[in-house]
Amino acid sequence: MHDSLYFSEQHLAVRDMVRAFARDHVAPVAAAHDEASTFPWENVKQMGELGLLGVPWSEEVGGAGFDTLSFMISIEELAKVCASHSITISAHTTLGTSPIVKFGTPEQIQRYVPLLASGKVLGGFGLTEEAAGSDAGGTRTTAVKQGDRYILNGSKRFITHAGVGEIFVVTAVTDPSKGTKGISSFILTKDSVDLEACRVHGVGHDDSLVNMKGFTAGKKEDKMGWRASDTRELLFDNVEVPAENLLGTEGLGFTNFMKTLDAGRIGIAALSIGIAQGALEESLKYASVRKQFGSPISSFQGIQFQLSDMATEIEAGRHLMYHAAWLSQNGHPFSKEAAMAKLFCSEVAMKATIKAIQVHGGYGYTKDYPVERYMRDAKICEIGEGTSEIQRMVIARHLLKDLMA
Repeated sequence: MHDSLYFSEQHLAVRDMVRAFARDHVAPVAAAHDEASTFPWENVKQMGELGLLGVPWSEEVGGAGFDTLSFMISIEELAKVCASHSITISAHTTLGTSPIVKFGTPEQIQRYVPLLASGKVLGGFGLTEEAAGSDAGGTRTTAVKQGDRYILNGSKRFITHAGVGEIFVVTAVTDPSKGTKGISSFILTKDSVDLEACRVHGVGHDDSLVNMKGFTAGKKEDKMGWRASDTRELLFDNVEVPAENLLGTEGLGFTNFMKTLDAGRIGIAALSIGIAQGALEESLKYASVRKQFGSPISSFQGIQFQLSDMATEIEAGRHLMYHAAWLSQNGHPFSKEAAMAKLFCSEVAMKATIKAIQVHGGYGYTKDYPVERYMRDAKICEIGEGTSEIQRMVIARHLLKDLMA
């Protein structure tokens, strides 16, 4: 999709900037970080300096002052080269920062958003629990009010940036008798687990943030994909959270994080399309140089058909994704479109990466080429931020609601 109906000159300038950064700084280290499962602090620092950790936020709060479409372009361009770098900006911005921007008081925004939007520290979002995955209403973490503070107990699972991050929005039950209407959200802060790396790279830690006692990160997950992204448990052991750290109104936590996830789904769709596009580009390159039976394999119809299917599905997904982003940016309802984009694009990423390995043949199954990493990175896109099954439920709910109306 070149100079399409969605993009201005500024959008294309953002695309070229992120593309150059991905090519020059991310591509050379992506395989090594994946192999060792290490967090790319040196690039995170540069992403902060380029404004990539605050793309859609205004300059007044430390952001880059761009829009939602620029943010999706950034996610897609990074994911073409490395999904872990891409989810770092996606989760940090959508899950870690946007709830504070959207639901925070002026004091909370002033206190936390500049640190996040500038990339000085990383943020995360604590929602998923042992017994509350797809059933986000099954939250067990509790917040009991005592005087001018809340006492939090419980844990969260599979949290992006749980270790490396310092500012978190987390959900907890404030009124067990009210079901999902008894869930509230809070802003919690702690030190990064990687203080030595933060010191070396000059990013990731801020002394002004309170290291809340009892709020810690658990063990790091050893994952199939997104291996250079930090995923761990968050643990709350009698954490004292000042009442002014309640985010939004008590009891509106569930409603607010559902809105947050709607926006996050467009981000995962963009990430999925990036992975798929990266796999297609690798396959085109490989097919044009790899020879069999005396000809490049790109001259064989069997290969051409695979490449054609990949390109067509990616283009369809890209339209779905940028359409949802455009709706969101222009203040229109977008939750059905976001679910459609997330569902379709994540499944396209899976199909495209499997085809890419097939095009590469035996080489595709080795670590000499990036397509096996792309396939491992694609799978989680069908699971995280709402499984494919949950997306289908959301879409059906909208279809049936429209029918009743």
